Amino acid sequence: RKTRENPLVPLGCLCTVGVLAYGLISFKRGNTRRSQLMMRARILAQGFTFAALLGGMVVTAMKSR
Repeated sequence: RKTRENPLVPLGCLCTVGVLAYGLISFKRGNTRRSQLMMRARILAQGFTFAALLGGMVVTAMKSR
């Protein structure tokens, strides 16, 4: 039910995990530049997830009124 109400949160979580995994793989392979780029992208993905979560809460609160 929650996924149907706000599908952007699971999408954001998947993006965050994907970027984190790719960043760790890059770090392990010694590609520090790519690793740093992926860690910065992870922060953006986390911000998107947080914004989607807050947006979903606002929409749910508005519907209950």
